[in-house]
Amino acid sequence: MSHDTYELKAEAREQVGKGSARAVRRNGKVPAVIYGDKQPPLAIALNYKDVFYKIHGGGFLTTIATIDVDGKKIQVLPKDFQLDPVKDFPVHVDFLRIGKDTEVNVDVPVHFINEEKSPGIKRGGVLNIVRHEVEFHCPANAIPEFITVDLTGTDIGDSIHISAVTLPAGVKPVISDRDFTIATIAGSSAMKPEAAETTEVAEPEAAAAAAEEK
Repeated sequence: MSHDTYELKAEAREQVGKGSARAVRRNGKVPAVIYGDKQPPLAIALNYKDVFYKIHGGGFLTTIATIDVDGKKIQVLPKDFQLDPVKDFPVHVDFLRIGKDTEVNVDVPVHFINEEKSPGIKRGGVLNIVRHEVEFHCPANAIPEFITVDLTGTDIGDSIHISAVTLPAGVKPVISDRDFTIATIAGSSAMKPEAAETTEVAEPEAAAAAAEEK
């Protein structure tokens, strides 16, 4: 995992529930909960601006963080967050407490490289991305920032499956019962009229040749 870790300061919340959460938001904070690692849930309140910028900065759900709760530092992984449907600001966050042996399921982005080395794309083919993200099971302290798919040598009609991707140690796809497709190299729509035009020209020529034989 290459995302930089970060720290957030928080206050413990003694009261929970909708009324308590609304009161937290009125004070410019975001209600949240830390759970997991065989410990009781811990309700907390976070600084609104800190949470907003982390959520919208990218990589929020794949980056381990440290939360300082009234001086006690807890290592966590964000697992879910809720945004206001109208104003898009954070209204609640769930954090998973990270222990020594914690493993998680997490969606990891897919990056594609070497498009210029794909004969299919060079001939006008199009990269058709089937999965922009893939869900993996891995140690919480070894979440990859992304996985890389190398397009070198791919041609029109080719499919790239998960088996073609080199994964870091301990990282396994959650879907394990099939070799699923990540992307294909498809012929572009611009190539089809050209083929149709060739067919249209060929048909009159064939008819003329048949008439001459008669």
